Amino acid sequence: MKKLLIIAAVLVGFVGFTAMQDNKAEFKFVEETHDFGKIPQGKPVSFTFKYTNVGNEPLIISNVESTCGCTVPSVEPKQGTPLPKGGTGSITLTYNAAAVAPFNKFVKITSNSKTPVKMLYIKGEVVSAAN
Repeated sequence: MKKLLIIAAVLVGFVGFTAMQDNKAEFKFVEETHDFGKIPQGKPVSFTFKYTNVGNEPLIISNVESTCGCTVPSVEPKQGTPLPKGGTGSITLTYNAAAVAPFNKFVKITSNSKTPVKMLYIKGEVVSAAN
């Protein structure tokens, strides 16, 4: 009888542990912040953030939202397209360097990942084109 109870306890523990495993999709970015340093006024700059789906399910980006019109995101693969486990993608942020001033911007990424809301940051300083 004791053996049967021990086997049942081990089986219940194994099933419980397996059920707790989170098999969702997950981002793994090479970097999440980019510093452009000093950039000339009037010349838009871009940076591409690369990522891999390190989760066990397809990753689906449902929305990429900028904080202002001066930062424009471009997503590859396109929003709503499933990215399989191990697949790679990119999000390119283009900043319009119109005003002379330091900047610190971010975009908000919404997806079906373990971390459903993720942020990417760009920063730098726009200097007069004459300098």
